[in-house]
Amino acid sequence: MRFGDLMNKAKQVVDRRGGTEALKKDAEELKDIARGPGSTQEKAKRAADAIKEPGAPGERRAEPGAPGERRAESREGGSEANRP
Repeated sequence: MRFGDLMNKAKQVVDRRGGTEALKKDAEELKDIARGPGSTQEKAKRAADAIKEPGAPGERRAEPGAPGERRAESREGGSEANRP
């Protein structure tokens, strides 16, 4: 895999999760979980649940097709619609 391909894939993942602002909120939420109370196992469960939903807790995700939403590209170079 070329570095450019890797960069494009990373950009797609970030865009699919709501952009860089949502990514920053995810990182902040994970930091709070890591520093918070509880065992390592409890923190891991909370972190896994937090990552399932992009952005800050309680924030709604953009509807499919909204600005900022991108289409995923297949390995063959074609494109396919986002899947729910």
